[in-house]
Amino acid sequence: MTKNVIISLSVVVVVVIWVVAAYNGIISAEEKVSSRWGNVQNVYQRRADLIPNLVATVRGYAEHERATLEDLTNVRARATQITVHADNLTPEKLREFQRTQGELSAALGRLIAISENYPDLKASQNFLELQAQLEGTENRINVERRNFNEAAQKYNIKIRRFPTSVLAGLFGFDKKPYFEAETGSEAAPQVQF
Repeated sequence: MTKNVIISLSVVVVVVIWVVAAYNGIISAEEKVSSRWGNVQNVYQRRADLIPNLVATVRGYAEHERATLEDLTNVRARATQITVHADNLTPEKLREFQRTQGELSAALGRLIAISENYPDLKASQNFLELQAQLEGTENRINVERRNFNEAAQKYNIKIRRFPTSVLAGLFGFDKKPYFEAETGSEAAPQVQF
């Protein structure tokens, strides 16, 4: 073999190895995003599963607060009907998912505020346990959303850096959206007594 053939083959082998390694790196990063998205959905589902128990507990103490309880039940139903899969995660779908989850958070907040009017309810062991589980779940939601955003950021950086961006463009890898702060969250809540 001539020297030029050996050099050409060496260059081809190096390029092929780089393409395979870069492609596998993108796949790994994309799978991490999918995994993190699954974790986000898991904790939101945990919250949705806790709500019927919380509603049933409050209903026993606050029957005349039926409108709030029905609103929470309806919002929960809408929130659990929206499913977004990691493979078709678009900014629009993520915003819709986030909007319905925000409505659910607001409805839960109203329910917890109502509970302040019922000393017997606040002292109920079932209510206290459910409230603690819900608070823990809200913390898990925040952690998983942050983990998802970090995985999406790493993936987005990977597919946008040159020369991997060329490969990502050839194989159709698109940016992943991030969870964003809810509208109005920049203003501190007003607490009035």
